[in-house]
Amino acid sequence: MKTQKIAIAGSAGRMGRALLEVVSQAPDMQLSAALERTGSPYMGKDAGELIGTICDVKIINDFAAALSESDTLIDFTRPEATIAHLAACRAAGVKMVIGTTGLTAEEKSTFKAASEEIAIVFAPNMSVGVNVTFKLLEIAAKVLNDGYDIEIIEAHHRHKVDAPSGTALRMGEVIAQALDRDLDKVAVYGREGETGERQSDTIGFATIRAGDIVGEHTAMFAGTGERIEISHKASSRMTFAMGALRAVRFLADKQRGLFDMQDVLGLR
Repeated sequence: MKTQKIAIAGSAGRMGRALLEVVSQAPDMQLSAALERTGSPYMGKDAGELIGTICDVKIINDFAAALSESDTLIDFTRPEATIAHLAACRAAGVKMVIGTTGLTAEEKSTFKAASEEIAIVFAPNMSVGVNVTFKLLEIAAKVLNDGYDIEIIEAHHRHKVDAPSGTALRMGEVIAQALDRDLDKVAVYGREGETGERQSDTIGFATIRAGDIVGEHTAMFAGTGERIEISHKASSRMTFAMGALRAVRFLADKQRGLFDMQDVLGLR
């Protein structure tokens, strides 16, 4: 198999460091570029220093130079940065694996247009376990389609800036689609005061932000006399990084198209 040359955006961040580690250990991949925002204190340093080694790749912010030497860019940054990176990858003909959350519907729509020219995997959660969970939720929702109230609870570390998480929203989308509902119309984000009785077709979301929680998600189907909970708990960001590598390998023979982790894992 051809060695894949990988550029990592946001390489000094929490996910960036996890990605640096797994790429450096993958025999079929080579770190071609480590990118950071202008003004980063890590600019010009060897990217390997971030994970306790030396890799002879300097941290830079020159996207044109980075992409000219790369097959795929992995991006777990912020929405505004990801959209700019998408334009650069599209111009350079470089594939993308995108795990950024907090994107608007309009921002996500740009992925479809770009995928006519480059291959993209976009998923709010790259974890293999989470994506198996999505499949389980689809099955559960189709069976528990009457008489069950649905609530989604998610918890993350204090530094996460968007809520609900992209994974929680995707759980809601999977359930809503299975029930032939429009999530935009049935979602309830938090409750306070005198809310009245719960509407039976709604899907509730609750958010927790505390400490260093990597990521925990539970979908609850509560009926009369029983409650079913389908949960996923991540204890390390390495699970997301390893999933991103599976996405890179999936794209190896793809020239264009928009995919997600259900495609990568063959769960369609």
